[in-house]
Amino acid sequence: MIPYCSLQRISESFEPELSKAIDHVTKSGWYLQGKENELFEQSFAQYCGTNHCVGVGNGMDAISLILMAMQHMGWMQQDDEVIVPANTCIATIIGVLRAGMTPILCEPLLTTCNIDPERIEALITPRTKAILPVHLYGRVAPMEAIEQIAKKHHLRVIEDCAQAHGAIYKNKRVGNWSDAAAFSFYPSKNLGALGDAGGVVTNHPEIATWVRTLANYGSSTKYVYDYVGINSRLDEMQAAVLSVKLKRLDADNRRRQEIAKRYFEGIKNPLIRVLPPSAIEENVFHIFPIFTHRRDDLQLYLTELGIQTIIHYPIPPHLQRALPQFAQQSLPITEQIHREELSLPMSPLLSNEEVDKVVEAVNHFH
Repeated sequence: MIPYCSLQRISESFEPELSKAIDHVTKSGWYLQGKENELFEQSFAQYCGTNHCVGVGNGMDAISLILMAMQHMGWMQQDDEVIVPANTCIATIIGVLRAGMTPILCEPLLTTCNIDPERIEALITPRTKAILPVHLYGRVAPMEAIEQIAKKHHLRVIEDCAQAHGAIYKNKRVGNWSDAAAFSFYPSKNLGALGDAGGVVTNHPEIATWVRTLANYGSSTKYVYDYVGINSRLDEMQAAVLSVKLKRLDADNRRRQEIAKRYFEGIKNPLIRVLPPSAIEENVFHIFPIFTHRRDDLQLYLTELGIQTIIHYPIPPHLQRALPQFAQQSLPITEQIHREELSLPMSPLLSNEEVDKVVEAVNHFH
């Protein structure tokens, strides 16, 4: 079996440093809001090129907390609108809803699967307060165009970087193109913890302070609560794990790029559509998607050959039963992407031989 992404293999590749870090935290007796958090927050902010990082419980909370912070700052209020890509992971949309705001779904470009900047302005109303681009699959959204639209209409920009740790656009890392950015450190991410974890990066000290307060029940002083917040904190164990893995993130991303190049150059099947190699620098290939109208047949065929694949995502958000308020929207590009997408194995630990076997299998599908 060629796994889609073996988390066990990834964890083993960080030994013995990973176990030493975990053992250090276990023996320290300090498991929340301690030195490991401080170290990781400083290191990750420096890595992203931002002034602040706040560790939180997960990526969805990071989105909600940014919007909640901006409401407390008077930048927006409940029921205001946030423009998001229609084909994102549902967590992006739920994150907006949990902050009491209204997601407005924008179709993506079929050639990149990222939000189409030419469709954004038509969706802007007097209630629109922010644009929330997602760097889907590890491919950077068109941030310059989004910045121009936001500036023209006096909107805030919030990045969803859950799939793009370390990606660079115009010599600037993701997370540094917006008022604030949300990261997920879910175990399978390019920078992954050993459980749920997330973070917010920003250059605004006030946003960082509000996020930290609201993530700690609304308290900045122990047992003193000035606001109604939530419980969303990065624990010391996960912070220590992330500090170990951060040191290798750039090298792992380069290996992902090498694997992607092998896929780009090798896949030659007229039934398969591959996104064009990105003109945007440093796509970090969290996911390598291919597209075909025979997606389910292809997945079964590859499974029979011992190649594991995943669909990102089988049902678009607007057709999920959890979001009936969006069900009547016409989003044909989004629906096509979700109908045709299949993710090939992608991990920095895949060997060239494994990649070549995947390419050969894809090319023999008919």
